[in-house]
Amino acid sequence: MILPPSFPQRLELNDEVHARPPEAMAAPMRISYLALLHDPVRRDASWEAVVELARRSAVTPPLPGASHFSAEFGPYRLKWESHTEFHRVMFIAPGAGADPFAEPAIAAVPPDWVAALPGQLIVAAHVALLPGEEGPPDPDAIADRLFAGNVLAGGLLAGGTAQAYTDFRIHTGGFSRMLVMDSGMSPRQAGRYVQRLLEIDTYRMMALLALPMAREIAPFLTRSEQALAEITNSLVQAGEADEPELLERLTALAAEVERREAESLYRFSAADAYYELVQRRIAELREVRIEGVQTLREFTERRLAPAMNTCRAVAARHDALSRRVARATGLLSTRVDLTRERQNQEVLASMNRRAQQQLKLQQTVEGLSIAAVTYYVVGLVGYVAKGIKAGGGKVDPDLVTGVAIPVVAVLVALGLRQVRRFLKRKLK
Repeated sequence: MILPPSFPQRLELNDEVHARPPEAMAAPMRISYLALLHDPVRRDASWEAVVELARRSAVTPPLPGASHFSAEFGPYRLKWESHTEFHRVMFIAPGAGADPFAEPAIAAVPPDWVAALPGQLIVAAHVALLPGEEGPPDPDAIADRLFAGNVLAGGLLAGGTAQAYTDFRIHTGGFSRMLVMDSGMSPRQAGRYVQRLLEIDTYRMMALLALPMAREIAPFLTRSEQALAEITNSLVQAGEADEPELLERLTALAAEVERREAESLYRFSAADAYYELVQRRIAELREVRIEGVQTLREFTERRLAPAMNTCRAVAARHDALSRRVARATGLLSTRVDLTRERQNQEVLASMNRRAQQQLKLQQTVEGLSIAAVTYYVVGLVGYVAKGIKAGGGKVDPDLVTGVAIPVVAVLVALGLRQVRRFLKRKLK
């Protein structure tokens, strides 16, 4: 059957559900795990590191652009995954001695390669997958033997077919420790549960990345809230001359608040997403309490939930401050606009008064101009009449001058009127 054309990414999207499958694991087994934060500029650096290790060991390297890789490297098996903010490497080696943490799987990896891994280490863990013991679990003996006597958290997993213990502490060498005791899991099931335990630890740490930022932002929010209160209090008593300065202070505060919010928004949103993943992975463990041992859910919720609540409270406080600053800015801007509008109205009224004064002055000047022009023209007429009389003509210069005054005045007035009309037409 001939099908319609496929969507370009159809195969890639379909295979996404099969990406990063858990490794099959059978007790006894040792697992060493590293999670490192990406360098934002060089996210492909971890792929390059895996390619280098594969070439050293004559193993077929991952393809360019790959985000996960798994292969046998002789004494150990390597599993590498690249995620949005971090990449993680798992080393899996069979067998375990009396102290499974004394000879971890990572001991078989070239030390110079491990030291040169790109990024910043956020999680390092050793996991020991051992066969289950006969009889009821003895957490105190396990703590004394493998966890330096520290208080353990853990429980029965997978309907009681496994036990998991950890103290959530970083031991000598920089690694935390987890113990999983298999009492009947299949290899694939064991691999899934080990991966979930490591993911819980990783996502817990990734969620907690927001906590230092929340602690850093909290004093800034306090100072900003105080500054906003001072500005709004000043606004009540402020006059028109104080408004520009208050608007400048408020604008600077708004810019700083928005800058800090832009810097922290992604981190707080990511923390919520990681926290949700932690809760989901814990639910997938199907954990059952061991008498006298705090469950992984209880330990994680008791330590992680308050930190996440702090981050959410700071994020909500930041958002509320941003909205309050925006409202205050809008209020002050409206007040400044009204002040400017009133000032503009006063300027227009002043200009109107000056225009009226100029019109009156112009009318006065025009009247004086008519009188002056009439005076000079009538004077010329008088001289002409005197010249005619001197030439023998019968003309009375005084009479001619008197008669010429109203005639010349009317003609001059009509002439100026025509000039004004011409200028008005030109200006239009």
